[in-house]
Amino acid sequence: MNSDQNQRENFLLLIAFAMPIAFSAWMALLNNFTIEMAQFTGKEIGVLQSLREVPGFLAFTAVFILWYIHEQRFAVMALFTLAIGVFLTGFFPSTLGLYLTTVLMSIGFHYLETLNQSLTLQWLPKERAAEFMGRALSVKAVAAVAAFGGIWLSIDYFALPYRYVYGLFGGLTLILVLYMALRFPLFPAKTPQNKHLVLRKRYWLFYLLTFLSGARRQIFVVFAGFLMVEKFGYSAGQIALLLLINYFFNMFFARKIGAWIGRIGERKALTLEYLGLTLVFCGYALVENPWFAASLYIVDHLFFAMAIAIKTYFQKIADPKDMASSAGVSFTINHIAAVALPAMLGLVWLVSPELVFYVGAGLALVSLICSQWIPNLPQPGYETTRTRIRPLPGEAI
Repeated sequence: MNSDQNQRENFLLLIAFAMPIAFSAWMALLNNFTIEMAQFTGKEIGVLQSLREVPGFLAFTAVFILWYIHEQRFAVMALFTLAIGVFLTGFFPSTLGLYLTTVLMSIGFHYLETLNQSLTLQWLPKERAAEFMGRALSVKAVAAVAAFGGIWLSIDYFALPYRYVYGLFGGLTLILVLYMALRFPLFPAKTPQNKHLVLRKRYWLFYLLTFLSGARRQIFVVFAGFLMVEKFGYSAGQIALLLLINYFFNMFFARKIGAWIGRIGERKALTLEYLGLTLVFCGYALVENPWFAASLYIVDHLFFAMAIAIKTYFQKIADPKDMASSAGVSFTINHIAAVALPAMLGLVWLVSPELVFYVGAGLALVSLICSQWIPNLPQPGYETTRTRIRPLPGEAI
């Protein structure tokens, strides 16, 4: 591997390390902080989570900003915005304050995720992409394990106020942002990117799987953790420990899962993921034991690593010039349901929490059906099993 490629990968891995330090603090403390300090119910947490997803819905605007800002520099700026949002969260324990700091944090988070996906798919060769994404997940897990361990110590051992914990982890990420800005040169693009919106009919299955993934993931992110706190009385420290277990798994196995996806193909990996998620969501609807609920929460998180397969499927079928634009478009599609679903299901939660999770199971089953349309060897011109292999303009298949 040449020095330039090594530097690019180190940049991506540092992003993978820095982001969870701030975001893990926001995620681990959110349910307890909103309930204890702002007296949130399911209604308010649903509205907050819907607001959090609005910047994700607007992620397609990243392609327009790239006319004026280098993509790599934009990623560093997005990480800075994420860190500032987390840093400020603990100082505004009110409904309006939490809404505003959440939106600020979310702007940074969603632009960062969009740009990180774009740069990864541009910079990594197809034969190494799945393994590298697994490696990046492992690095994220190392950072998250350290963060969740620190959060547990801060809350349960040192009894620090929430504002200091948010400030500590947001501040650590800001230090890493400064290091990245000074340490890495601006790398030239390997393939000039289209700087306009790209929606192609031949990417339809990728768009559909992305939409379903966004809808399904919201039910886990918003309501699984809320179930643990509201129904079973888990403390912030206990939630952090559950997340710690999840990230320990990713730390040791995510890279192997990425390599495994590269060997068996995207369709088989997604089939296993969606079958497992159907059972997990049904389990959430029926669970009455706090230990079994914790087990479901852990198993649910284990399937996250397999979502790599959707990204590598797209890399195999897409024009290399479409990576930046399509990353923004895919995040917007991912968040179409995410903007409305938490608020809607927050109202459903007040009547029947079980029904919320049955909706998740239904989405997982639809995803399972759609995943069967992925070819064994996807490529440009053979994007789904419902199309014949055909040459694209200017290409030979």
